[in-house]
Amino acid sequence: MTITRINIGPVHPSTHGVIRLVVDLDGDTIVKVEPHVGFLHRGVEKLAETRMYMQIPPYTEKLDYVAPLAYDEAYVATVEAALGIEVKERAQYLRVIELELQRIASHLLGIGTLCNDIGQMFTTFMWAFKDRDMVLDLLQEATGSRMFHVNMRLGGLHSDVPPDFVDHTISLMDYMEKRIVHYEKYIEKNTTFKERMVGVGVLTKEKAIELGVAGPVLRASGINYDVRKNRPYYVYDKFHFNTKTLYDGDNFSRYKVRMLELKESVRIIKAVARAMPDGDALGMPIKLRSPNPVNRIAVVSRELPRGECLLYMVADPQKPYRLSIRSPNMINLAAISHMAKGARFADLFAILGSLDIVMGCIDR
Repeated sequence: MTITRINIGPVHPSTHGVIRLVVDLDGDTIVKVEPHVGFLHRGVEKLAETRMYMQIPPYTEKLDYVAPLAYDEAYVATVEAALGIEVKERAQYLRVIELELQRIASHLLGIGTLCNDIGQMFTTFMWAFKDRDMVLDLLQEATGSRMFHVNMRLGGLHSDVPPDFVDHTISLMDYMEKRIVHYEKYIEKNTTFKERMVGVGVLTKEKAIELGVAGPVLRASGINYDVRKNRPYYVYDKFHFNTKTLYDGDNFSRYKVRMLELKESVRIIKAVARAMPDGDALGMPIKLRSPNPVNRIAVVSRELPRGECLLYMVADPQKPYRLSIRSPNMINLAAISHMAKGARFADLFAILGSLDIVMGCIDR
């Protein structure tokens, strides 16, 4: 066996950020893949030790710049747990809607870029961006910003939604319901797409547990686990939805789980919007000084679009003493060497695309 080593990156058009992959090949067959990360490192966890509590969300939002609102909520929820602050009822409903809208926007981009990564269906990529743009319009209506929202406040939100927001939300979800069916039919009838995806990059159930992967990558390998369902927060336990689980553990399963989750997010949003209570949703104004923590140590788990994120905070009266983040992207990327072993070199980019990683979350 003759091993050829190929260096991919650190800048490459087929990757989801600045990453370097060192690939060992036997002919055209992958023997080993070694990811090299750190090119975007900004030291957010260390910076948190030097900022007041509510000065930090603009930093955490940049960790996952495809789903910034999800990290915004996860961090603020950790502060609320440390300070013993309850979230207002209406704000809980609105947070769920905004988080699921963010999940839809993230999955649309993930599916669109996956189709683009494997050189198929650029049309899908453009459709996904168009529909994602409509979701961002709705998030802008709710938060005042299209990308970095910084909308979470202790106990609630920065601002309540406009009076016609619920009607606009249900209308968009009716549209998205039809579009998702259209995406499925268009993508899955493409034989080249299926050849590049089915049976490629297999991650078995046992290996998924051993490696600790998260989110759609975990559920595509047959593990029925979703934080929203297994350890519900806010009002997730008041509404019925299914954890989408497949069992083949290949590229196609990881794509399909995200497609199925789009449908579930639409159902969740419509149900929550129709049940929205009246009342006050505003949180505490931003203050440089915060009350003394009720809990010295706070641990919060959230189901981000890319998987379970754990935040561990040691709290001081004015700012975090320590902040540590378990990134779902980091864990999922670490599995690529196992998933790619034995695959063809050309399949590497399909495998990487099926993970839907965001390097800002890894290089935190």
